[in-house]
Amino acid sequence: MSAIDTLPPLRDVIARHGLSARKALGQNFLLDLNLTAKIARAAGDLTGSDVLEVGPGPGGLTRGLLAEGARRVVAVEKDARCLPALEEIAAAYPGRLEVVQDDALAVDWAARLTPPVRIVSNLPYNVGTELLVRWLTPAVWPPVWDSLTLMFQREVADRIVAQPGGKAYGRLAVLAQWRAEARIVMSLPPEAFTPPPKVRSAVVHLTALPRPRFEADADTLSRVVAAAFGQRRKMLRAALKGLAPDIEDRLHAAGLSPTDRAEQVPIEGFCALARQMG
Repeated sequence: MSAIDTLPPLRDVIARHGLSARKALGQNFLLDLNLTAKIARAAGDLTGSDVLEVGPGPGGLTRGLLAEGARRVVAVEKDARCLPALEEIAAAYPGRLEVVQDDALAVDWAARLTPPVRIVSNLPYNVGTELLVRWLTPAVWPPVWDSLTLMFQREVADRIVAQPGGKAYGRLAVLAQWRAEARIVMSLPPEAFTPPPKVRSAVVHLTALPRPRFEADADTLSRVVAAAFGQRRKMLRAALKGLAPDIEDRLHAAGLSPTDRAEQVPIEGFCALARQMG
């Protein structure tokens, strides 16, 4: 019996269903149910929320979310091998778990959830960053979700919370911190997973702000930031020259130096430039 519910330990579940993690799917299973419950608690009070989970695998975090009182969990899993194990969890928590076999990049998850919505996932490494960018750049803000509690490779987590001036600061930091509060809430060593990845992992918690920190058109800001960090070793006037022939004038108007590099520019500066590009 596990520490958080009456279902079998995850090692038993994995052995019974033959669920070896597949590198091609970016899978690394977290087997310690006390740890998965801790991640669920890092998402805050779940009792009044629907939760989206991407890549549940054998269901360790799924069980943590349900045990911590999530009103309802929609678990999107691409790997058909994991479905029987997840259906066993659904049977143990009647009416509270919907399992969707699909690609998380393709499924219309919002249609299956009732606000308030929290997204909590041990994201597959191969799609984690793309999913985060999608969640941070919806057509309308505030988004459907209230918060994101997501596990990444530590390097990616550091990029999300990075401040200007360092090598970790880039597009992810700007997109995340422009519209959300972002902080690292947990760090996990490789040996916490099966199989152990080659890198440390970390859980990032992002809370959606009711409105962006600074005024800017989202598409324009995205374009400016992508161009600036796409050639981050170059000065802004060179990295951004493809966006406008008079880029130096626009940089000056935004209060930026054309000889600065992207990693020196705070989010407010990028937003000011985006307004000048409008």
